[in-house]
Amino acid sequence: MKKRIAIIAGAVAVAMTLSACTTNPYTGESEAGKSGIGAGVGAALGAGIGMISSSKKDRGKGALIGAAAGAALGGGAGYYMDVQEAKLRDKMKGTGVSVTRQGDNIVLNMPNNVTFDTDSSTLKPAGANTLTGVAMVLKEYEKTAVNVVGYTDSTGARAHNMTLSQQRADGVASALITQGVAANRIRSIGAGPDNPIASNSTTAGKAQNRRVEITLSPL
Repeated sequence: MKKRIAIIAGAVAVAMTLSACTTNPYTGESEAGKSGIGAGVGAALGAGIGMISSSKKDRGKGALIGAAAGAALGGGAGYYMDVQEAKLRDKMKGTGVSVTRQGDNIVLNMPNNVTFDTDSSTLKPAGANTLTGVAMVLKEYEKTAVNVVGYTDSTGARAHNMTLSQQRADGVASALITQGVAANRIRSIGAGPDNPIASNSTTAGKAQNRRVEITLSPL
């Protein structure tokens, strides 16, 4: 048992060495690549499968081959999203839209001052222009699901806020579709005042909560 663990650990270490280290394009610092996380998981699974499917004398070799294959597959989605994230960050510079990485997902936070006027579901010109940049990247990277969620602050009736947030999410989704993003990749949801990211007891907090989030996930 200990020997098996040692073989798998060694195989994973080799695969991680090949895939885990990258340079952050914004800080210039070397860091563990996001794709390295997926590669590590893939390497571990691949090493285990390689051992099980190999003869006793070839288990070490099988584990190493399996780890390498698993790392390539596991790191694939991570790398795909890494490149997409870099392009989105470049497109979103100066727009007021933040780009956040959450594992293999990318979250674009579009505040209300960029997208919609108060109590309106009509996209502002600035919001429409920003979505043009988003759509350009999404069309280039087609293996990405697009989840659009509209949010409001807690002011007013919940039913009204739920309807308004759905209309805003639909408006963003429609703009992306108009720009050529396939409709079957997009889902739009209105969440109203749910999941606030700031306190609704202050004006500044309410402004942060009025937003549309676009979450991109690998298919």
